[in-house]
Amino acid sequence: MSDERIRSIVIVGGGTAGWMAAATCARLLKNDYCKITLVESEEIGTVGVGEATIPQIQVFNRMLGVDENEVMRKTHATVKLGIEFVDWARPGHRYLHPFGPYGLDMEGLSFHAFWLKLHQMGEDPDVGEYSLQAIASRRGKFMRPQNIPNSPLRNIAYALQFDAISYARFLREYSEQRGVDRREGRIVDVALRGEDGFIDSLTLADGRRIAGDLFIDCSGFRGLLIEHALKTGYIDWSHWLPCDRAIAVPCDSAGPPEPFTRSTARPAGWQWHIPLQHRVGNGYVFSSKFTSDDDAHHTLMANLEGHPRAEPRLLKFTTGMRRKFWNKNVVALGLAAGFMEPLESTSIYLVQSGIAKLFAMFPNRRFEQAEIDRYNRVTTWEYERIRDFLILHYKATERADTPFWNYCRTMGIPDYLADKIRIFESHGRIFRENEELFTDTSWFAVMIGQGIRPRGYDPLVDVLPADETRRRLAQIREVLYGAVDKMTSHSEFLAQNCASDEPTAA
Repeated sequence: MSDERIRSIVIVGGGTAGWMAAATCARLLKNDYCKITLVESEEIGTVGVGEATIPQIQVFNRMLGVDENEVMRKTHATVKLGIEFVDWARPGHRYLHPFGPYGLDMEGLSFHAFWLKLHQMGEDPDVGEYSLQAIASRRGKFMRPQNIPNSPLRNIAYALQFDAISYARFLREYSEQRGVDRREGRIVDVALRGEDGFIDSLTLADGRRIAGDLFIDCSGFRGLLIEHALKTGYIDWSHWLPCDRAIAVPCDSAGPPEPFTRSTARPAGWQWHIPLQHRVGNGYVFSSKFTSDDDAHHTLMANLEGHPRAEPRLLKFTTGMRRKFWNKNVVALGLAAGFMEPLESTSIYLVQSGIAKLFAMFPNRRFEQAEIDRYNRVTTWEYERIRDFLILHYKATERADTPFWNYCRTMGIPDYLADKIRIFESHGRIFRENEELFTDTSWFAVMIGQGIRPRGYDPLVDVLPADETRRRLAQIREVLYGAVDKMTSHSEFLAQNCASDEPTAA
């Protein structure tokens, strides 16, 4: 039987996506399974502005076998318990999309259903009172999960906010220690095989030729392999996600870092605020159809909490995805695969998910089309469902105070999202389908936070009398507040476990 296993993997592009792919290959393809080469050019650089993650980043770091404190120390990381949305539903309004559940499911029904009943009776207006992460965020507190039976402290969902460039540097060191061969150079030619159109080799500016069996395209927006070489095509979603530019700038911290990311609605988009140990990451994501670059620059700079640390950078993009994420012997990851604005911090997750799916269907040199088709099918589903969740933030708003928000409020939306909203508007029910990324809790948080109010509640909630429902919810709230009382402050946690070389602001 012939040996048809992959003998060489070539990763094009460094940055977070490239080095996440390299680190995974180095970790999983042991015993000299194949040669792993990463090609990047310091002339090109990386985008490197994404700094917030979702809890799945812990799964990735555990897979690599790295110590979380070390990762946090080397990337100036802070803890993230959720995302606060300011002025999205209407000016002056704010809510938190927390990680982790609300309350406790009861009588075979979701906690959301019981809360909705009391809410529609004019009681319990703030569902955040039943979220450990929301309470801890407001109070600036955190601790890692504790082995305490029947305690909310046993399962504390959290993510990290870190410097993406530092994280890529950390992964590069990890990868090179495990045999990944980094080649510095600019790619000037991509050679295709005549018989099937697969990528055969790359040529660098100095004449070096790099051949491979499997190519992973992490070349950013330009999609050097997946698009320029293979002409895969791109699906444009800008009619639903109209922001097409971002201006990013770091600034000094004005105080201790908060354990959450903040997104503040602006006249033609929104501004991110990501507190790290040594600085704050800021950016204004906006639509060039509704404001100018100069006005966006002014808006961002007028809303920084501290002195800027660098010149603002302008990024241009088109929201959407490739028509195929895996084409022939090329798999695209990161910005080469597609782009959705960082509203819910999904960019790094999508790299992680793409890598996991690749290893679940890892090919040999035959590159079976059925497996490639399945990879594209499940990845497309994931991208589209994340897209729909982001669209919800724009669509479900009362704002009509600027042309941008008026457009978003009145625009048509995908059928899947429209159906999800209709079902919620009936009895407040949410169904998670086919392992989509965002849970019913996430959808509930944003729908309620953005002002969607169901006409009724799940009728089965009435198995409990209203007084019993009130008693149970009060008990849940009391337990959650007691658990948060046991936490240290976020700043104390960082100082005691993972302080970076550059200190937190006083």
